[in-house]
Amino acid sequence: MATLHGHIRDARSDARVEAKVKVLTASGQFTHPRDGILKVGPGEPSFYCDGEFRVDVPRGATEIVVERGTEYEPLRRTVSMPQKGSAEVTLRLKRWTDLPADHWYPGNTHLHYSEREDRPDERLRLDPHVHDLSVTVVSILQRRALPYASNKYPVGFMTDYSTAHHVVDCGEESRHNVRRGGFGYGHVMFLRIRNLVDPVSRGDLVSDFDPDSPPLSFACDDARDQDGIVLWCHNGQGMEAPVAAALGKLDAFNLFDPYWCDPEYDIWYRLLNCGIRLPASTGTDWFICSNNRVYVQTDDDFSYDSWLDGLRAGRTFITNGPALFLSVDGVSPGGGLASPAAGTRTPVTLTWRSFHPLRRVEIVHNGRVVASVKPDAGDARDGVHTVDVALEADGWVAARTYGDARDSFGHAVYAHTSPVYIGSGVAPRAAESAAYFVQALDDAMAWVDKVGKFTNDAQREEVAELFHRGRQVYAGILAG
Repeated sequence: MATLHGHIRDARSDARVEAKVKVLTASGQFTHPRDGILKVGPGEPSFYCDGEFRVDVPRGATEIVVERGTEYEPLRRTVSMPQKGSAEVTLRLKRWTDLPADHWYPGNTHLHYSEREDRPDERLRLDPHVHDLSVTVVSILQRRALPYASNKYPVGFMTDYSTAHHVVDCGEESRHNVRRGGFGYGHVMFLRIRNLVDPVSRGDLVSDFDPDSPPLSFACDDARDQDGIVLWCHNGQGMEAPVAAALGKLDAFNLFDPYWCDPEYDIWYRLLNCGIRLPASTGTDWFICSNNRVYVQTDDDFSYDSWLDGLRAGRTFITNGPALFLSVDGVSPGGGLASPAAGTRTPVTLTWRSFHPLRRVEIVHNGRVVASVKPDAGDARDGVHTVDVALEADGWVAARTYGDARDSFGHAVYAHTSPVYIGSGVAPRAAESAAYFVQALDDAMAWVDKVGKFTNDAQREEVAELFHRGRQVYAGILAG
């Protein structure tokens, strides 16, 4: 055996940088330092590195793959290892883009470590840097008495883990499930809170006898009272999602947080059609097990507060790699345009950058693709295209893209912007979308009445009244 000694540097600054590293021996076997922090999730195996690593490998051609976040080009190098002794190698990572230079900063708004993680402090110190995240939010949560490793952290800004360019916050996931395996009321994330919002979980996440009360909307109010940020998780799964959205309890919407979900926008599109303004956000849920991230544009130099202000304002796009920008008649996501005049066509500009080639970039108006661009070989990775689109109704416009290439987690590349709002923001298809939520809330209220567990009638009536108020919003849209 010989020792492979690697040094990882930023090609531009020559600074030592953290990264993920995959080392394959001549026989194709993955090997790593004995005490290395390993990547969690699907796809190719790798270990975390603080900028320097040593691995014992047998003689022969040894392959090294180094990755850092999504803005650096993956580096591949083959080293011929001797039978004994050591080999030194310096690995310089090059950026294919630098979005923070344009005030776009990436974040992960949904992260936990399970009870199987026995070195959470080391992982949390490396995660923001290895994945090149400006904002990392690790959150407490509760499922019965499981001792999740990330529950050791107190809520609030984590000074010991934060730097000027990598902010770490400990938030909270407030949850309700039902035993039949569904999401129950659902899951919400709280960012920038100072104090625990109690209870963290409710219903059978706590015990067989815990009541299905209080509803999550009340927890959202408690977080807002602390000037916290409230995000709905998991593509809007849960009976209470349309209630919290209709009653203005949410600041943004987390889409397909975990790696085992495919991109799915149906619930979000329906809410937008109803005139409910919800920026797109995302995270990874259990560990950083995908490249999912939300980019937020800030008005000022980077800080956690300015980043959260940009998130609430809707200046975002979500991605696992590609950068996607939208301009509708000069207005960017989060902004609005007046109602269009009949017969007019509006210029919509799509700008994209991607390390992997993209197959299609689409303009979505009120939930339907109204125009698309198929990049050719010359602009599949970097392009600008303007399309004149007939936006003859109020509602919203967003852009999305996808490609056939897969990243090292084995996921197809994608990106989706937050919307630009047109006029009132209420789409002509609002009645159709509202009817969907009226039916969903009728079913939810029947569940509350017949199935939900409560310790007294007042609890049941409180939840039923909340759901009824949410239903009234959609019923009003349907009637109007």
